Amino acid sequence: MNNPVLVIMAAGMGSRYGGLKQIDPVSDKEEIILDFSMYDAMMAGFNDVIFIIKREHEKAFRSLMDKGAGKHMNIRYAFQELSDLPKGYSVPRGREKPWGTCHAVLSARELIDGPFAVINADDYYGPGAFRQIYDFLSEVKDGEKLKFAMVGYKLSNTLTENGYVSRGVCDVDSDGNLSGIVERTKIKWQGSKVVFTEDDGETWEEIDGDTTVSMNFWGFSKRMTDEMKKGLPRFLDKALAENPLKGEYYLPSAVKDLIDEDKATVKVLKSKDRWYGVTYKEDKPGVAAAIQAMKDKGIYPDKLWL
Repeated sequence: MNNPVLVIMAAGMGSRYGGLKQIDPVSDKEEIILDFSMYDAMMAGFNDVIFIIKREHEKAFRSLMDKGAGKHMNIRYAFQELSDLPKGYSVPRGREKPWGTCHAVLSARELIDGPFAVINADDYYGPGAFRQIYDFLSEVKDGEKLKFAMVGYKLSNTLTENGYVSRGVCDVDSDGNLSGIVERTKIKWQGSKVVFTEDDGETWEEIDGDTTVSMNFWGFSKRMTDEMKKGLPRFLDKALAENPLKGEYYLPSAVKDLIDEDKATVKVLKSKDRWYGVTYKEDKPGVAAAIQAMKDKGIYPDKLWL
């Protein structure tokens, strides 16, 4: 079996943040959040990385990676293109928004030749998460069902003080497998409570802060690319009819469909780590302080890449 590959989704510009937040430094050594994820991945055993980016960002990403993680890891690039659609489909007039995380991963389908993990470029996941997912992918084999994994986080450990976030709210069965997942696109702190809305803020409903959520940290066998490819036309038929300018093909939705169809099991690997991310500009000082504190404790060297 091929060694697990890390796929990093980095095509988003981060509209709420304003600018290419994936390459904004968060340390006094000019390191970005992604540097810490790649360092953690390398220490866990990952050697091969596939970046999914916009073509116009290639020069910026290559410049960063070549002087850092690229010295130690094998890095390749895939490009998410709005026009990358199955035969018979075309981009609706006025559509500018990417087609979602499943479509992003499919951009790398020609480069993925074995088990792979998927992460967001602008999220900090913690060293333990990478060790868990690498060990899972190194040992597991598909049987009658596809055998996947997801790193689950405690919801209250994944929120920002500066606005709302999007999280996949998970149901976990008695065997530790994912039994359901619902994408909540607006979750936030409201005083000491965690709340979410399904009607653009007209009403807010409380949710337990201990709830397990997905941070889009998945472990898949290669066969997942085939399943996403088969599911893309179904998604497009629905999206083009109901929401042609903004409909998105999400990883949690594709995974849920496979669970519901009894085609896959997804082991939930629970992480005790705290998530850090720069969803909003106001998040950056807190993230930078947390990163420095971890360096001070010896979790990371003073300079990651030498």
